[in-house]
Amino acid sequence: MRLNLNILADAREAAGACAAYIAAVLRQEIADHEVATLAVSGGSTPGLMFDALVNEPLDWFRIHIFFVDERPVPPGDPQSNYTLCETHLLRPAGVRAGSVHRILTERGPATAAALYSEEIKGFFDQMSDEQPCFTIVQCGIGPDCHTASLFPGEPLIDDREGLVAAVEVAKLHQARITMLPRILLNAKTLVVLASGPEKAQPLRQAIHEAYNPKQFPAQLLFRDRTDVDLFADNAAAADLR
Repeated sequence: MRLNLNILADAREAAGACAAYIAAVLRQEIADHEVATLAVSGGSTPGLMFDALVNEPLDWFRIHIFFVDERPVPPGDPQSNYTLCETHLLRPAGVRAGSVHRILTERGPATAAALYSEEIKGFFDQMSDEQPCFTIVQCGIGPDCHTASLFPGEPLIDDREGLVAAVEVAKLHQARITMLPRILLNAKTLVVLASGPEKAQPLRQAIHEAYNPKQFPAQLLFRDRTDVDLFADNAAAADLR
């Protein structure tokens, strides 16, 4: 595995460096293929990255935005990953509605997952791609080493056929809709953004612990691919030195 490790002073610098890298990859993809695709994660970390992306010179008309996972809440809810992206990126950057592919949480988790899987298939079929291959998938990592909404113990961590699924997160007493490993691992560029001291242990587990993705799901990102780009602040990277 080639780990491109970028350690920055703090969360804002890590997010800014991650945004600059994502923007450079998107610009190159547009130059080569006219259209680029970006799948983004939610949670607390990406907000600063979205803020930085707004200031990058990008042709948003040619960039389609998808979501790695989502909580079962309607758009506008503070817990919604879509709302975070809309507030910090979509509205400030003026991204057109037709370029944003939202997970339809209002239809219920199972239906929303099935519809999103079909939307992704349809989009890439239209692009004449044999299987979904995003220009960039941006993931995070949780304190329990989860990534996307693949939490420890999730059976679908072994799934390499499906695209999107509704999963039950027992510890949160909540359902989630999440992209599955097939999409995450097939991205042209996989970027992980992590900041804060609570991410130090899971990053160490994902990169250095004995391989057991059912216990440490983020190992999928670092161990099941040949290359990954990690942007972390000093606190998150403390156990990697």
